[in-house]
Amino acid sequence: MGRQNAIMSLDLRPVTDSAAGPAAEPQWEVGACTDVGRVRGNNEDSFCTAPGLNLYVLSDGMGGMACGEVASRLTVETVLGYCRDAEANPSQELAGKRIEGISEASNRLVSGIRLANEIVHRAALEGANHQKMGATVVAVFLADGCMSVAHVGDSRAYRLRGDHLEQLTQDHTYIAGLSLDPGNEAQFGCNSLHHLLTRAVGVEPEVEVDVLDELVMEGDIVLLCSDGLTREVTDREIGWVLRDSRHAQEAADQLVTLANDAGGGDNITAIVLRHAPKESGASGNLTRFGRWLSGRGN
Repeated sequence: MGRQNAIMSLDLRPVTDSAAGPAAEPQWEVGACTDVGRVRGNNEDSFCTAPGLNLYVLSDGMGGMACGEVASRLTVETVLGYCRDAEANPSQELAGKRIEGISEASNRLVSGIRLANEIVHRAALEGANHQKMGATVVAVFLADGCMSVAHVGDSRAYRLRGDHLEQLTQDHTYIAGLSLDPGNEAQFGCNSLHHLLTRAVGVEPEVEVDVLDELVMEGDIVLLCSDGLTREVTDREIGWVLRDSRHAQEAADQLVTLANDAGGGDNITAIVLRHAPKESGASGNLTRFGRWLSGRGN
Protein backbone atom coordinates (compact mmCIF):
# COMPACT_ATOMS: atom_id res chain seq x y z
CA MET A 1 0.00 0.00 0.00
CA GLY A 2 1.54 3.30 -1.08
CA ARG A 3 0.73 6.86 -0.31
CA GLN A 4 -2.86 7.91 0.26
CA ASN A 5 -4.46 11.28 0.74
CA ALA A 6 -7.40 12.20 2.94
CA ILE A 7 -9.99 11.28 0.34
CA MET A 8 -8.88 7.65 0.39
CA SER A 9 -8.34 7.32 4.13
CA LEU A 10 -9.40 3.89 5.37
CA ASP A 11 -12.07 3.51 2.71
CA LEU A 12 -14.32 5.39 5.12
CA ARG A 13 -15.60 7.79 2.47
CA PRO A 14 -19.30 7.15 3.26
CA VAL A 15 -18.59 8.37 6.80
CA THR A 16 -16.02 11.10 6.29
CA ASP A 17 -17.92 12.63 3.39
CA SER A 18 -21.29 12.37 5.10
CA ALA A 19 -23.40 15.49 5.44
CA ALA A 20 -24.61 14.25 8.84
CA GLY A 21 -23.66 16.33 11.85
CA PRO A 22 -22.97 20.04 12.14
CA ALA A 23 -21.50 21.97 9.27
CA ALA A 24 -17.71 22.01 9.45
CA GLU A 25 -16.22 25.30 10.55
CA PRO A 26 -15.34 26.79 7.16
CA GLN A 27 -12.14 28.43 8.41
CA TRP A 28 -10.38 25.07 8.85
CA GLU A 29 -8.37 23.82 5.88
CA VAL A 30 -7.50 20.11 6.05
CA GLY A 31 -4.74 18.05 4.47
CA ALA A 32 -3.75 14.45 5.17
CA CYS A 33 -1.29 11.91 3.83
CA THR A 34 -0.16 8.40 4.78
CA ASP A 35 2.64 6.27 3.37
CA VAL A 36 4.03 2.81 4.05
CA GLY A 37 7.59 4.19 4.25
CA ARG A 38 10.77 2.68 2.82
CA VAL A 39 11.18 -0.36 5.09
CA ARG A 40 7.82 -1.83 6.13
CA GLY A 41 5.85 -4.15 3.87
CA ASN A 42 2.42 -2.86 4.86
CA ASN A 43 0.83 0.23 6.39
CA GLU A 44 -0.46 -0.25 9.95
CA ASP A 45 -1.47 3.42 10.32
CA SER A 46 -5.14 4.36 9.99
CA PHE A 47 -6.77 7.77 10.05
CA CYS A 48 -9.95 9.60 9.26
CA THR A 49 -10.83 13.19 8.51
CA ALA A 50 -14.48 13.87 9.30
CA PRO A 51 -15.02 17.62 8.79
CA GLY A 52 -18.79 17.12 9.02
CA LEU A 53 -18.22 16.19 12.67
CA ASN A 54 -15.21 18.49 13.19
CA LEU A 55 -13.36 15.29 14.15
CA TYR A 56 -9.89 14.05 13.16
CA VAL A 57 -8.42 10.74 14.35
CA LEU A 58 -5.09 9.00 13.74
CA SER A 59 -4.00 5.58 15.00
CA ASP A 60 -0.76 3.61 14.66
CA GLY A 61 -1.25 -0.15 14.97
CA MET A 62 1.11 -2.51 16.76
CA GLY A 63 1.45 -6.28 16.77
CA GLY A 64 2.83 -6.83 13.32
CA MET A 65 1.27 -7.26 9.90
CA ALA A 66 -2.52 -7.75 9.97
CA CYS A 67 -2.70 -7.33 13.76
CA GLY A 68 -1.59 -3.72 13.62
CA GLU A 69 -3.86 -2.93 10.72
CA VAL A 70 -6.85 -4.42 12.54
CA ALA A 71 -6.08 -2.59 15.79
CA SER A 72 -5.67 0.83 14.19
CA ARG A 73 -8.73 0.40 11.98
CA LEU A 74 -10.88 -0.69 14.93
CA THR A 75 -9.62 2.27 16.96
CA VAL A 76 -10.40 4.86 14.31
CA GLU A 77 -13.77 3.37 13.35
CA THR A 78 -14.86 3.10 17.01
CA VAL A 79 -13.94 6.68 17.94
CA LEU A 80 -15.57 7.97 14.78
CA GLY A 81 -18.71 5.91 15.26
CA TYR A 82 -19.09 6.87 18.92
CA CYS A 83 -18.70 10.59 18.23
CA ARG A 84 -21.12 10.39 15.31
CA ASP A 85 -23.71 8.67 17.51
CA ALA A 86 -23.14 11.20 20.31
CA GLU A 87 -23.77 14.04 17.87
CA ALA A 88 -27.08 12.46 16.90
CA ASN A 89 -27.96 11.71 20.53
CA PRO A 90 -26.40 14.22 22.98
CA SER A 91 -27.76 12.24 25.93
CA GLN A 92 -25.72 9.19 24.96
CA GLU A 93 -24.06 7.58 27.96
CA LEU A 94 -20.35 8.13 28.49
CA ALA A 95 -18.02 5.15 28.53
CA GLY A 96 -16.47 5.09 31.98
CA LYS A 97 -16.35 7.79 34.61
CA ARG A 98 -16.75 11.43 33.64
CA ILE A 99 -13.57 13.48 33.99
CA GLU A 100 -14.22 16.65 35.96
CA GLY A 101 -12.72 19.93 34.85
CA ILE A 102 -12.80 19.27 31.10
CA SER A 103 -15.40 20.08 28.47
CA GLU A 104 -18.27 17.86 27.43
CA ALA A 105 -16.63 17.51 24.02
CA SER A 106 -13.43 16.23 25.62
CA ASN A 107 -15.34 13.75 27.75
CA ARG A 108 -17.00 12.45 24.58
CA LEU A 109 -13.63 12.07 22.89
CA VAL A 110 -12.23 10.20 25.90
CA SER A 111 -15.28 7.93 25.92
CA GLY A 112 -14.76 7.05 22.28
CA ILE A 113 -11.16 6.03 22.98
CA ARG A 114 -12.15 4.03 26.05
CA LEU A 115 -14.71 2.16 23.97
CA ALA A 116 -12.06 1.55 21.30
CA ASN A 117 -9.80 0.10 23.99
CA GLU A 118 -12.50 -2.37 25.02
CA ILE A 119 -13.13 -3.45 21.42
CA VAL A 120 -9.46 -3.87 20.51
CA HIS A 121 -8.74 -5.72 23.75
CA ARG A 122 -11.65 -8.08 23.16
CA ALA A 123 -10.50 -8.70 19.58
CA ALA A 124 -7.01 -9.51 20.86
CA LEU A 125 -8.39 -12.04 23.34
CA GLU A 126 -10.68 -13.68 20.80
CA GLY A 127 -8.31 -13.82 17.82
CA ALA A 128 -5.74 -16.61 17.79
CA ASN A 129 -3.23 -14.42 15.97
CA HIS A 130 -4.04 -11.11 17.67
CA GLN A 131 -2.68 -11.58 21.20
CA LYS A 132 -0.10 -8.80 20.85
CA MET A 133 -2.46 -6.44 19.08
CA GLY A 134 -2.71 -2.80 20.16
CA ALA A 135 -2.58 0.75 18.87
CA THR A 136 -1.77 4.35 19.65
CA VAL A 137 -4.32 7.08 19.02
CA VAL A 138 -4.46 10.85 18.84
CA ALA A 139 -7.74 12.66 18.15
CA VAL A 140 -8.91 16.23 17.86
CA PHE A 141 -12.44 17.66 18.04
CA LEU A 142 -13.02 21.28 17.04
CA ALA A 143 -16.04 23.37 18.04
CA ASP A 144 -16.94 26.93 19.04
CA GLY A 145 -13.38 28.24 18.92
CA CYS A 146 -12.07 25.44 21.14
CA MET A 147 -10.10 22.27 20.51
CA SER A 148 -10.26 18.99 22.43
CA VAL A 149 -7.14 16.83 22.15
CA ALA A 150 -7.02 13.25 23.44
CA HIS A 151 -4.31 10.62 23.03
CA VAL A 152 -2.80 7.32 24.11
CA GLY A 153 0.71 6.22 23.10
CA ASP A 154 3.31 8.08 21.05
CA SER A 155 1.30 9.45 18.16
CA ARG A 156 1.45 13.21 18.63
CA ALA A 157 -0.42 16.47 18.30
CA TYR A 158 1.50 19.69 17.61
CA ARG A 159 0.35 23.29 17.32
CA LEU A 160 2.15 26.02 15.42
CA ARG A 161 1.13 29.46 16.68
CA GLY A 162 3.04 32.20 14.95
CA ASP A 163 6.62 30.93 14.87
CA HIS A 164 6.27 28.78 17.99
CA LEU A 165 5.79 25.02 17.58
CA GLU A 166 4.44 23.26 20.67
CA GLN A 167 3.99 19.54 21.23
CA LEU A 168 0.57 19.31 22.87
CA THR A 169 0.80 15.63 23.78
CA GLN A 170 3.36 13.78 25.88
CA ASP A 171 4.54 10.40 24.61
CA HIS A 172 3.56 7.40 26.70
CA THR A 173 6.97 5.76 26.37
CA TYR A 174 9.54 4.55 28.86
CA ILE A 175 11.97 7.35 28.00
CA ALA A 176 9.32 10.10 28.19
CA GLY A 177 8.27 8.75 31.58
CA LEU A 178 11.74 9.40 32.96
CA SER A 179 11.07 13.17 32.67
CA LEU A 180 14.46 13.73 31.09
CA ASP A 181 15.68 17.11 29.99
CA PRO A 182 15.10 16.94 26.22
CA GLY A 183 18.78 17.72 25.76
CA ASN A 184 19.75 14.55 27.61
CA GLU A 185 17.59 12.13 25.65
CA ALA A 186 20.27 11.83 22.98
CA GLN A 187 22.30 9.65 25.35
CA PHE A 188 19.92 6.81 24.54
CA GLY A 189 20.59 7.15 20.79
CA CYS A 190 18.52 4.66 18.79
CA ASN A 191 17.88 2.55 21.89
CA SER A 192 14.61 0.63 21.66
CA LEU A 193 13.57 2.22 24.96
CA HIS A 194 12.64 5.28 22.91
CA HIS A 195 9.77 3.31 21.38
CA LEU A 196 8.80 1.13 24.35
CA LEU A 197 5.21 2.16 25.02
CA THR A 198 3.94 2.38 28.58
CA ARG A 199 0.34 2.89 27.46
CA ALA A 200 -1.56 1.74 24.37
CA VAL A 201 -5.10 1.05 23.19
CA GLY A 202 -6.21 -2.56 23.61
CA VAL A 203 -3.31 -3.92 25.65
CA GLU A 204 -5.16 -3.85 28.98
CA PRO A 205 -8.90 -4.08 29.79
CA GLU A 206 -8.90 -0.35 30.63
CA VAL A 207 -6.75 2.53 29.47
CA GLU A 208 -6.00 6.00 30.84
CA VAL A 209 -6.55 8.70 28.23
CA ASP A 210 -4.73 12.03 28.37
CA VAL A 211 -6.94 14.94 27.34
CA LEU A 212 -6.82 18.73 27.24
CA ASP A 213 -8.94 21.66 26.11
CA GLU A 214 -7.29 24.46 24.15
CA LEU A 215 -8.56 27.81 22.88
CA VAL A 216 -8.12 28.15 19.12
CA MET A 217 -6.62 31.36 17.78
CA GLU A 218 -6.69 32.63 14.23
CA GLY A 219 -3.78 31.34 12.21
CA ASP A 220 -3.20 28.25 14.36
CA ILE A 221 -1.90 25.18 12.54
CA VAL A 222 -2.44 21.75 14.13
CA LEU A 223 -0.58 18.58 13.19
CA LEU A 224 -1.54 15.02 14.11
CA CYS A 225 1.12 12.45 13.25
CA SER A 226 2.36 8.93 13.86
CA ASP A 227 5.84 8.28 15.19
CA GLY A 228 6.98 7.30 11.71
CA LEU A 229 7.19 11.05 11.10
CA THR A 230 8.77 12.15 14.37
CA ARG A 231 11.41 9.39 14.28
CA GLU A 232 12.77 10.88 11.06
CA VAL A 233 11.92 14.60 11.08
CA THR A 234 12.96 17.06 13.76
CA ASP A 235 10.56 19.46 15.45
CA ARG A 236 12.42 22.35 13.83
CA GLU A 237 11.84 20.87 10.37
CA ILE A 238 8.18 20.24 11.20
CA GLY A 239 7.81 23.87 12.20
CA TRP A 240 9.40 25.09 8.98
CA VAL A 241 7.10 22.98 6.82
CA LEU A 242 3.94 23.99 8.67
CA ARG A 243 4.87 27.67 8.53
CA ASP A 244 6.05 27.86 4.93
CA SER A 245 3.61 25.58 3.09
CA ARG A 246 0.91 27.33 1.09
CA HIS A 247 -1.81 24.78 1.84
CA ALA A 248 -2.57 22.12 4.45
CA GLN A 249 -2.33 19.31 1.91
CA GLU A 250 1.03 20.59 0.71
CA ALA A 251 2.29 20.55 4.29
CA ALA A 252 1.08 16.99 4.91
CA ASP A 253 2.64 15.76 1.67
CA GLN A 254 5.94 17.53 2.34
CA LEU A 255 6.23 16.11 5.86
CA VAL A 256 5.75 12.56 4.59
CA THR A 257 8.30 13.16 1.83
CA LEU A 258 10.86 14.44 4.36
CA ALA A 259 10.37 11.37 6.56
CA ASN A 260 10.87 9.07 3.58
CA ASP A 261 13.93 10.98 2.43
CA ALA A 262 15.39 10.59 5.93
CA GLY A 263 15.00 6.82 5.82
CA GLY A 264 11.30 6.05 6.05
CA GLY A 265 11.86 3.39 8.70
CA ASP A 266 8.21 3.17 9.69
CA ASN A 267 4.74 3.96 8.34
CA ILE A 268 4.18 7.72 8.17
CA THR A 269 0.90 9.60 8.59
CA ALA A 270 0.25 13.33 8.93
CA ILE A 271 -3.00 15.30 9.27
CA VAL A 272 -2.63 19.08 9.01
CA LEU A 273 -5.37 21.51 10.09
CA ARG A 274 -4.91 25.19 9.24
CA HIS A 275 -7.12 27.82 10.83
CA ALA A 276 -7.60 30.73 8.44
CA PRO A 277 -8.64 34.14 9.79
CA LYS A 278 -12.28 35.02 9.23
CA GLU A 279 -11.47 38.72 9.41
CA SER A 280 -8.25 40.20 8.06
CA GLY A 281 -5.95 42.52 9.92
CA ALA A 282 -5.55 43.47 13.56
CA SER A 283 -9.10 44.82 13.81
CA GLY A 284 -10.45 41.35 13.07
CA ASN A 285 -8.34 39.82 15.85
CA LEU A 286 -9.46 42.48 18.32
CA THR A 287 -13.10 41.98 17.37
CA ARG A 288 -12.92 38.23 17.92
CA PHE A 289 -11.06 38.66 21.23
CA GLY A 290 -13.63 41.15 22.46
CA ARG A 291 -16.50 38.83 21.57
CA TRP A 292 -14.79 35.93 23.36
CA LEU A 293 -14.32 38.06 26.50
CA SER A 294 -17.96 39.14 26.50
CA GLY A 295 -19.17 35.55 26.04
CA ARG A 296 -21.02 36.26 22.81
CA GLY A 297 -19.00 33.75 20.76
CA ASN A 298 -17.96 34.18 17.15
